[in-house]
Amino acid sequence: FIQEYFVVCLLAFLHSFSITFKYLGGAVGIMLCRGLRRLETNFTICTFYVRIQACDVGGQPSEMTAEKIASAIQFGMKYGMGEDKYTFGVSHEALREPFDYYTWGCDFFRPTMDLSNSVVLGDENLKEAFRQVAAGENVVFLANHQSEADPQVFSLLLEKVGLGEEAAQVRYIAGHKVTTDPLAIPFSMGRNLLCIHSKKHIDADPETKPAKQKQNLQTMSAMLKIMRKGGASLWVAPSGGRDRRDVSVSLSEPPSIPIAPFDSKTVDMFRLMGNKSKVPTHFYPLAMVSYELCPPPDTIEAGVGERRNVRYSPIGIAVGKEVPNVGGLECRHAFTEHAQEEVQGGYKQLVENIRENVPFRCAA
Repeated sequence: FIQEYFVVCLLAFLHSFSITFKYLGGAVGIMLCRGLRRLETNFTICTFYVRIQACDVGGQPSEMTAEKIASAIQFGMKYGMGEDKYTFGVSHEALREPFDYYTWGCDFFRPTMDLSNSVVLGDENLKEAFRQVAAGENVVFLANHQSEADPQVFSLLLEKVGLGEEAAQVRYIAGHKVTTDPLAIPFSMGRNLLCIHSKKHIDADPETKPAKQKQNLQTMSAMLKIMRKGGASLWVAPSGGRDRRDVSVSLSEPPSIPIAPFDSKTVDMFRLMGNKSKVPTHFYPLAMVSYELCPPPDTIEAGVGERRNVRYSPIGIAVGKEVPNVGGLECRHAFTEHAQEEVQGGYKQLVENIRENVPFRCAA
């Protein structure tokens, strides 16, 4: 175990050191600090991958592990900073050629997920949702959000129930962090996105607020255009951010992760867009369990560059029955409350099911 640990860390360090030198060139100061923070992040991932090796899970040699880590650093350096930094528009189509960033992102996280102990509930609801998409109708998944890897979590669990092709077509409503953080950018390049500024962060810099609001309006126009075409599957977290640990719970106990409240105005906006599109639009509650995989910081941070701690963990999704899109403004709070209640119920069932097989390995 110790030998394997040092092999992975040494290989990753040599890769990342050469990559850092290549892309930093003569730059110093802030860029150098950012580069070192990326190394710290990936050393954390090294430790985690070694834990997989020690448990004989994943089955990949240390050289392959180091190459995966190095590829994330290389792409982060190349597309996350410097002259070649990738810029996202209000709408982004997944880059699948000449390099497939979607498959790369899924394969990067695949060994970090205990898929044999992971759970999918409501697969018939899932299949019905994608039958509606195939018929040219729109589907919106109203989800809680727990980790940066949630798109990969959703993809790999859809793949598990035979919906791999459909998984690649899902479009995610993405906040500014996943399109501006150097390490997150390569993973986002492989996803279909609609890029917005979350209400939680739009006021962080008053000088840029007008520009952010303008972008959000442009994103809404792009989304309406997509929905008018029909056949769209959209994933959105109406809470505007990730679920976070209840810090009042003792560290000696399994963490308690309350579902962040859904914002009724966000849900209203998607209902309005569905009505405006003149295309039948369906809403499904989607509960996600992924906190242990890549826990967010305990506090909300507007900036990028947070420390990542990736853990080998089971994951889960639960899709409830369609929430009928009926009623006007007078019903908006009831609609949102119904959707959140369904997500909370699905989340509770997921945790219970996972804990039957893997006790204390899943945040409640």
